[in-house]
Amino acid sequence: MTTAKTVGVVGLGIMGSAIAGHLLDAGFDVIGTDVSPQAVSALVAIGGRSAPDPSALAADIVVTSLPTAEAALTVCRSLSAAKIVVETSTLSLAVKEQCRSLVAGELLDCPISGTGAQARVRDLVVLGSGDQDAFETARPVMEAFARSVRHLGPFGDGTRMKLVANLLVSIHNASTAEAFALGVAAGLDPAVLYDTVRDGAGGSVIFDKRGPLMVERAYRPATAKVSMFLKDVSLVRELAGSLHVPTPVLDATLPLYERAAATGWADADAAALLEVLEEGR
Repeated sequence: MTTAKTVGVVGLGIMGSAIAGHLLDAGFDVIGTDVSPQAVSALVAIGGRSAPDPSALAADIVVTSLPTAEAALTVCRSLSAAKIVVETSTLSLAVKEQCRSLVAGELLDCPISGTGAQARVRDLVVLGSGDQDAFETARPVMEAFARSVRHLGPFGDGTRMKLVANLLVSIHNASTAEAFALGVAAGLDPAVLYDTVRDGAGGSVIFDKRGPLMVERAYRPATAKVSMFLKDVSLVRELAGSLHVPTPVLDATLPLYERAAATGWADADAAALLEVLEEGR
């Protein structure tokens, strides 16, 4: 069990802000930093403290939630004080290894399964990997913002599992949008379609989460952006390619995400794939 009372959070976007909020609710002293001054101000407004940059975080345990490989590498170079870094971003295995080599302390590979909406209600799963002792020390921190915290094995297994999960999520987004497009075109009421499908064998967690957004055509603010899924799909395909595993179903969804981004939906929720599928009607 950790005796840490202060936790640093780097990256206060959709996921990071929710993580910081839950840590505050659990009684931790939270110091946060982000490139957005507004995000930092929002943390301070709910009782957190701010740091000017990652190098100024005076905390033994730091949680990172970052959007790109470049951001992760920059942050990891500056985390000299942290004894344990809980790296929750979705990145390639190669970048995670680079981050591991850059930090002074122990870096844990701990990507998260769940949407931004799930993060707000602590309905996340930590897909953790890395040093077992460090993981157990940081476990109470992770349990403060996730409903399930799993240690999956050696460093990198968390990312491998996350990419497998993201393959399914990316496909489920597209299949949910396709089902709505067909049902609406056939004259079904979208709300009735949602309630009925989720009650039967065709439902899924993603149908549950993205279905209401499709019913309401409410794609902003996003719980998971189209642009994020473009990144995630590329990472899944990179891993699959390195292992010579075909991904024909995932590959078929890529043009939908690319079209969504090209037509103004890059910052919208992935539920906006529905609009792409309805373009030709």
